[in-house]
Amino acid sequence: MSDVTTSAVSQPTYSLAELDKESRMGGPGIENTAREIRRIDLSDFEARKAEITEELWAAATEIGFFQLVNHGMDQALVEEAFANAERFFALSEDHKARHALKKGLNSGWESMTQVRPSIGTPDQKESYQLTRPHMEGLWPDDVLPGFRPRALDFEARCREVAMRVLSCFADKLGFDSDFFTRAHDPASAQYQSTLRMLHYFAIPEDAELDPDVWRAGAHTDFDCLTLLFQRDGQGGLQVCPGREAEAQEWTPVVPSADVITCNIGDMLMRWSDDRLPSNFHRVTSPGPGEDRGARYSIAFFAQADRDVVIEGPESRYPPITAEQYIQQRIAANFAR
Repeated sequence: MSDVTTSAVSQPTYSLAELDKESRMGGPGIENTAREIRRIDLSDFEARKAEITEELWAAATEIGFFQLVNHGMDQALVEEAFANAERFFALSEDHKARHALKKGLNSGWESMTQVRPSIGTPDQKESYQLTRPHMEGLWPDDVLPGFRPRALDFEARCREVAMRVLSCFADKLGFDSDFFTRAHDPASAQYQSTLRMLHYFAIPEDAELDPDVWRAGAHTDFDCLTLLFQRDGQGGLQVCPGREAEAQEWTPVVPSADVITCNIGDMLMRWSDDRLPSNFHRVTSPGPGEDRGARYSIAFFAQADRDVVIEGPESRYPPITAEQYIQQRIAANFAR
């Protein structure tokens, strides 16, 4: 497939084997701190692109997770994005509810609604989603002046970084460098990439810790590529590469404010004919003696426009539009 196609595709539903695996990922597993989450330096990107591409490909194919350093996003801008998120989550429940999630459009505020097949209980968090074409009525402009332009600017900058990384994967897959950039067009009404602000709730000091409750249960992402911003000292993210999934060997990702943690999503795994693996990750709840304070993170999900057709270079899977793929992935989740 040499170019991005945007047309309707007749596609029967298909089973997603990874969901069977996900349903078995709810246990605590064991910790593996020896695994390296590689750091990829994006400095001098154009001159070093061939070298960076090989480093990204090795990290993505061998682990599925990697971290970006010297990624070009000013740290002050990242801190401003976190401050923007905290301002929103500090609003009253009634006010946040005025900007409630638009079902099926990944836009707006939700709280304690995401249930993973791995655990069957709601993630202990609230979130605010920004998906550009669907934000009418969802901006808290009346009480948070400046929130909208800051959020939109940060989303745009995240997309730039994501497209740089995806251009490297395009080169390795035999597509042209701008292949994925065209598939994620922020000017299109079909755009469905999402910026998600996340607030994991603090746990009272006198509350009993429930080992069966997770801040975010084990899961894979639906998208092509996820960019995650974390704050120093606010840990809990753990990853589990595919070949260790059955043994449930989990590696903590130490949070660092100046890096972007990335992982491959299900959509890119299919698009790459399974050459790029989408692997499990989760956010643990604090254990005995650990900090019970709130945790904030910000994720950008690069998800191809709804009308873009996903077909790998070797056509291992039938062609399917990104909209159909996401609908089937969500439907399979809820069917369990």
